[in-house]
This record gives sequence, C-alpha cells and structure tokens, in this order.
Amino acid sequence: MIVLAVLRHDQRLADMAGGNNVSESTVRRWRDELIGLLAAQAPRLDRALRKVAKQGGEVVLIDGTLIRTQRRTGRADRRNYSGKHRSHGLHFLALTDERGRLIWISAARPGRTHDNTAARHDHILAHLRAASLGALADLGFRGLDNDVRDPVIVTGYTATRTHKLTPGQKTANRVLATGRAPVEHGFAHLKNWRTLAKLRTDPARATQLLCALLVLTNLEVNR
Repeated sequence: MIVLAVLRHDQRLADMAGGNNVSESTVRRWRDELIGLLAAQAPRLDRALRKVAKQGGEVVLIDGTLIRTQRRTGRADRRNYSGKHRSHGLHFLALTDERGRLIWISAARPGRTHDNTAARHDHILAHLRAASLGALADLGFRGLDNDVRDPVIVTGYTATRTHKLTPGQKTANRVLATGRAPVEHGFAHLKNWRTLAKLRTDPARATQLLCALLVLTNLEVNR
C-alpha cells in the first residue's frame, strides 16, 4: 500500500517513511522491488498480439506519447527535447485493443524520437502481419506501411497544397478518428499514476516503471 501511494499520488519517499515509522531507504527498496516484480509480468509484443487475435480481435490501436521529465542541463539531454511538444521528456508507443485497454507498451526513448522510428525499431509492422491483425493509427505513422494492396496500418488521408481532401476522404478520416478514440482512454488510465506527471527517475529506469504501471493499470481496469 505504501508503494501504491508513492506511484499513484507521487508521495515523497521521506513523507511515506516518516508516516509509517520506517526508513526512507526501506521505502525506496520496497518501491524498486515491486516495480521490478510487476514489470516482469508485462506482456511481450508478440504474445500480446496473439492474445488479441485468439480472442477474435481484428485490429489494435497504436499511438505514441510523451512522458515529461525534469529538464537537465548538458548536451546529452538535448535528445530528450521534443520539438512537437516543446518540452523535455521520454517517448513511448502503446497498443490498445478496440476498447482502449492497454495491451503493450514500448521501451522509453528520447523525446525527439518520431513515432515511425520507434515503430520500426520494435518491428511493429512485422508483428502485426504475423498475428494477422490490422492497426488504426494517426497521421504520425503515415509512411510506415507502404503496401498499397494489403495495408496493415491505416492512417487516413492528409491534404496538401495541391490536393484537397475529397468528401469521401473526409468521411474516412472521421470514421478513423472515431475508431481511434479509445486509445486516448488507455493513455488517460496510465497517466492517472501521478508519478508520471514529471518523472524524476533515471531515464534508463523509466521503461521498467512504465511496464509496471501497465500491469497495475490493467489490474485496476479489469477488477
């Protein structure tokens, strides 16, 4: 319960230690041990997709987001600056089912990472094809799947200076936006853990934390 309070409400370790008559180092050890145990239960990408397919699912929802971090000085931290969000942070991808239930989360990467770059690194396209699943995505993933005849990832249409969207394309974009809406609910559930409000942990440990929170989020949503 002490560790859950730390993660949910971003309580200071010293405050939790003093209020429960234990040392701060003990609370820190409990937190790290529980995060490690939970993160080990996070599903692998291939297994998560196979489970969706086995349950009769046909598509998943994919999106990327930024978890803001404290700004640090030095050249090494420049890669964590996201020009899109105008903030320092860590980028990660997440997959949800059609109802917006989180099924997988990627490793945390520098904030400047593009969605397509992260998706290619995790071989998202290959894993989707192996599981015979499709994915709904926003325009940030445009160009990831160039198979015109049998696309796996659907991203909608975009207008250019020389090409305006047709009424049919606008309708398709609205339908896609409606289908993708649940993925935002999945992110909202994850970000309810206030420890993610502005990470103070070492970026290298953020992946383990995110995986642990994915497991906790699913336990909470499915109870």
